[in-house]
Amino acid sequence: MHVSEYDPYSSKIRKKDSFTNRLLLVRMHKHYWYYRMTYPGKILLFGFFLSGIGTISVSVPIYNLFSVLMALILVDGIASWIFRPRCDLKGDFPAQTTAGQPAVGHFTVTNRGWLPIYDMAVAFRWLERPLSQADRDDTLGCLSRGESVDVTVTIDAPQRGFYALPKLGVHTLFPFHLNRSGNAALPGKSLLVLPAFHQLTSVDLPVGSKFQPGGIALTSNVGESPEYIGNREYVPGEPARRLDFRSWARLGKPVVREYQEEYYCRIALILDTYMPPEPWLIEKLKSIGERYQPISSVKPPMNVLEAGISLTASIADALSRGEYLIDLFAAGPELYVFRAGRHTAHFDNVLEILSCVDRCLDDPFETIGPAVFEELSNVSTAVCIFLDWDEQREQMARAVLDSGSSLKTIIIHEGETTLPYNADEFGPAYQFTPDEIAKGKVESL
Repeated sequence: MHVSEYDPYSSKIRKKDSFTNRLLLVRMHKHYWYYRMTYPGKILLFGFFLSGIGTISVSVPIYNLFSVLMALILVDGIASWIFRPRCDLKGDFPAQTTAGQPAVGHFTVTNRGWLPIYDMAVAFRWLERPLSQADRDDTLGCLSRGESVDVTVTIDAPQRGFYALPKLGVHTLFPFHLNRSGNAALPGKSLLVLPAFHQLTSVDLPVGSKFQPGGIALTSNVGESPEYIGNREYVPGEPARRLDFRSWARLGKPVVREYQEEYYCRIALILDTYMPPEPWLIEKLKSIGERYQPISSVKPPMNVLEAGISLTASIADALSRGEYLIDLFAAGPELYVFRAGRHTAHFDNVLEILSCVDRCLDDPFETIGPAVFEELSNVSTAVCIFLDWDEQREQMARAVLDSGSSLKTIIIHEGETTLPYNADEFGPAYQFTPDEIAKGKVESL
């Protein structure tokens, strides 16, 4: 079996210090408890230790149960070691998928050992939550020596994000399905889960065209150029690249080409990621509950941030089909500023940015404000997706209007907002709940 150059469980690793030893013990615990042991094996192991009280005396009836369980564990361990897979694993796993859609990898397993492989399966050692592998223990009855078989590996990815995948290995559950015996075959990669969204039929924007310094060269160098409208006499100080040498030779004086300045619609898509933290104890209890909650096939309800990201993706998708230049602003632990549209970047690049946007615990408007204000003079319309309406968000909206840009406000919030929205000053606003966005009830804006 092919093994990557670095294996944290290799015997070559030396015990250097107590800190490294503790890390190694943690990795071994995760390896044996979360990967090697199956659910029946964990139950049997628990019963084995519980029945250990019978070892006090052979006259205690529970001693017989202890002996039987110990025999099962020993037989299973020895048999699984003898028939452990010795094989080649080839294939690849997709680099990205969409939240709610499974990621499916296709692999070929070839038995290179002398013995057949019974009850064989292909699985990851462990996966970050909320990822899960539904076919982890789907077994193949028997793979004879020299035979090959095609298998699929499916990961369920209910939530967007960037995940590091562990090593993918071939293991056997033979004979009693108590433990997985095998070695890692392929090194781990990464999986990018893009946000899920529903397409909008239309987006009505109060748009207009503004002059863009640099013209179309600011947005694209492929397939477009400023419109040529004629020649005129050269004025000292003009760039030499505009000189028309043929006309100069014909007229006997310097002549330059004249182009029409570029005007087009530029949209600022501003995503609010500010979610103030709850009290420390509540946050801690929630994190512990999520950590130990069993992974369910039932999709959890969408929170306001995920709803905002999903709606932002829907708006960007609708705008990318038009002749717009889109500037995406999102503040999380880092400030994301990204430009798309008119051949500068594809919509997929916008989804990749949105998949990595995280919740912001501190007020981000002091960070996102200067970056937005620098561009507002060239922005035709600003679409603001807010998670609430309070004083900071009101100041942001007022700054957009003061710059001369049009404003379209969208609020995603359950119930009433912190401050009442002033439609007379800021114009009409759309307000949706996360559930409405998750169910695709928002069809147009």
